[in-house]
Amino acid sequence: MSINWKGVMPAVTTKFSNNDTLDLNMFEVNIQAQLEAGVHGIVLGGTLGEASTLLDEEKRTLTQTTVNIVKGKVPVLMNIAEQTTKGAVNAAQKAEEDGAKGLMMLPPMRYKAGNRETVEYFKAVANNTSLPIMVYNNPVDYKIEVTLDMFDELLKCDNIEAVKESTRDISNVTRIKNNFGDRLKIMTGVDTLALESLLMGADGWIAGLVCAFPKETVAIYELQKAGKIKEALEIYRWFLPLLELDINSKLVQNIKLAEVATGIGTENVRAPRLPLIGEERKHVLNVIETGLKNRPTLPDYKNL
Repeated sequence: MSINWKGVMPAVTTKFSNNDTLDLNMFEVNIQAQLEAGVHGIVLGGTLGEASTLLDEEKRTLTQTTVNIVKGKVPVLMNIAEQTTKGAVNAAQKAEEDGAKGLMMLPPMRYKAGNRETVEYFKAVANNTSLPIMVYNNPVDYKIEVTLDMFDELLKCDNIEAVKESTRDISNVTRIKNNFGDRLKIMTGVDTLALESLLMGADGWIAGLVCAFPKETVAIYELQKAGKIKEALEIYRWFLPLLELDINSKLVQNIKLAEVATGIGTENVRAPRLPLIGEERKHVLNVIETGLKNRPTLPDYKNL
């Protein structure tokens, strides 16, 4: 089993009702908007998905629901973010049972594992699932870097196929290409470096603001892929103030506010997160309102 690691894959938000239960109706509204825009996959249970607040049964419900919505049009991936190797293996096996076609996988949570421990953690999961795995390399937020030497060892597992490259070092795309060629696919994971990473050879984009602006996000990817760099850059420059809402500790609240503004989400978050208030809220709303006021007219990006 393998995934075509390319294109835009939204790290979708989890929708909650006013009673703090899963809002599967609004969740489907958003997923359908993503599919209509032409995304290439759906990633569940990441940071944007408020994974740390979700019960195991809620993660399973989200996986099963998404699989039923997409009906095989695009692969569904579940994020694995666990404290123990045993827990990670169990979560991966549940995701596979529930119909996920791939895994996004973080290093161990809470414990700052050493290089050998991190490698063994990833390998243990890879050896206990048939699903393809994308390693999420984000040392800025999660304090553990998966180095090139570590990938040398990890790639002995055939189903470790991709990296979500979030080191914030744009030259790392070239380092990965120089060392591994096409053996390790690169999905850029930082919205504000997305176009730069794609132009340097990244295969795709695990995106955040796509949750609110799916068409604009996919348009940037398709335009640059078709060599229409100027057209892609024009949209990207408009998009950048919005994309900066993703590189912020309140990214979930920020992006959910944007989803409300574009009609494909609600503001509800799960405690300890709380909706934005005061000047912080005013600033985010101003960024969103300015973006909407100047929203570009998109070309027929699906038929380039």
